[in-house]
Amino acid sequence: MNRRRPTLLAALTLTATAALTLSACGSDDDSPAKGEDKIAGADTSREPSASPTASESTEPDRPEIELPDDLSYTFDWPKTGDKEKDAVLADGEQSIKAVDLAIVNQDPLDKAYLYYYEGEAAAGTQEFIQAYVKENARVTGAYRFYDAVVNVRGKDSASLVYCEDQGKAYDMYLKPKKVNKTPVTKNSYVLYNTQLTKNDKGVWVVQKMLSQRGSDKCQP
Repeated sequence: MNRRRPTLLAALTLTATAALTLSACGSDDDSPAKGEDKIAGADTSREPSASPTASESTEPDRPEIELPDDLSYTFDWPKTGDKEKDAVLADGEQSIKAVDLAIVNQDPLDKAYLYYYEGEAAAGTQEFIQAYVKENARVTGAYRFYDAVVNVRGKDSASLVYCEDQGKAYDMYLKPKKVNKTPVTKNSYVLYNTQLTKNDKGVWVVQKMLSQRGSDKCQP
């Protein structure tokens, strides 16, 4: 995602995917750290995933995501009543938490986020996580997500646009343990535009992501 506040790791905030930053974004956070591992999911030439057949319609065995008590999430996006849109929102929540789990685990190839990210999104997210590992840091605090808009196109294509409030979220350096608390500014609010595909397991996975830090649409 990805989704961090303006601290020492601010240069990583907008590098969760290969095409993360919107052209309209005036941020100068365009210097991502490069991981040494092979980029996960970097093959973007794959054909779109086929829709699940009737025999594949059972609930997927999603990875368990358990995060430390110092991390909390509020998703202010109520259910729409539409089955597919609500599935996009549910998998969107898990994809966000899965990235933070990888950061907490200090593992750029953590299986949970690779379950929810493919192609460009997986490649960029791996670089983002690798940068936290290099800095021996992880995330802490409270995140709030709101103003979600879902569009489902056909059987296996969707978009999810939403805002994030990072005002109470921070970086925590592990050795020595220190939380880098920063003041709330306009840049604490981020707009995301994600493109998702329903894979052959019936899971909505993130393929591409754009973000705009300091977006007027997300200001309180």
